[in-house]
Amino acid sequence: MRRSRAGQTFLAAAVFQAAVTVLPLPAQNYDEIQSERVASGLSHVDGIVWSRDGFLVFADPLKKKIYRLDPGKAPDPTDEDHNGAQGLAYDVQSRLYICENDTRRVARLDRKGKMETLAETYQGKKFNSPNDIVVRRDGHAYFTDPAFAGAIDHRELDFNGIFHIGPKGELDLVAKWQTRPNGIAISNDGKTLFVTDSDRHAVVAFDVDGKGAVTNQRDVIRNIHGVPGGLRVDAAGKLYVAAWGLGVYAPDGKLIHTLLPGEITTNCAWGEPDFQTLFVAGRKAVYRVRLGVKGSVQY
Repeated sequence: MRRSRAGQTFLAAAVFQAAVTVLPLPAQNYDEIQSERVASGLSHVDGIVWSRDGFLVFADPLKKKIYRLDPGKAPDPTDEDHNGAQGLAYDVQSRLYICENDTRRVARLDRKGKMETLAETYQGKKFNSPNDIVVRRDGHAYFTDPAFAGAIDHRELDFNGIFHIGPKGELDLVAKWQTRPNGIAISNDGKTLFVTDSDRHAVVAFDVDGKGAVTNQRDVIRNIHGVPGGLRVDAAGKLYVAAWGLGVYAPDGKLIHTLLPGEITTNCAWGEPDFQTLFVAGRKAVYRVRLGVKGSVQY
């Protein structure tokens, strides 16, 4: 694989809207918050993450491309993605974790441009289609493996899984669902794992111990409007869930506010140096929302 300039992303080219489009958002104490459309002309934005090197990375699996976007600049191509990248996450070593749709594996790209496969089978059977991933500060990674769309036709597993990869590469099953898990995130203290259930329109929480073991599955949000995809948590425990708009929920699961109402959103990520900006993936665009609250970031 050809090494990228940043050693972290893949070459891509797309039509972007360089000018910023400002969209007013309804009030809360959100009444002065605005969203900026910072990228457009895409097919289906999915995984999205901020690099501590100071730029945004996001994937368009339909175009089979990963994009890099530097603040205030036009998108800068790096390397080309051939494997339909979906979920993206960084660890504390700035290694990029990638859920790949076509290869049905979880891979990791280091800062020197070396790619390695972390997981691609469970008990000898290929994953359905790894979808989203999060990495805790101590190296424990968690990812979802639903069978959406075409993945149903070639599935080998008879369930939709949530999996754990330990710091030494060990793989174990967190949960076995018949409904489809989608987005995944972890609380600021690393003790609670959150997963969206797209079929039940819910967010599920699990307890996570110091060794990375996961227990105590329970619903924390129900009756989400739209199909929930990616989600994030802020330092105060509020949840931000991509669905029909981006729902902002209190720690007790109560809907506080909806950002980008009327927009189908697929994922989101904290970014900028202070991690108080939320970048939101729409189906065909990326938005920047300056919230002024500290996001939960594990890297």
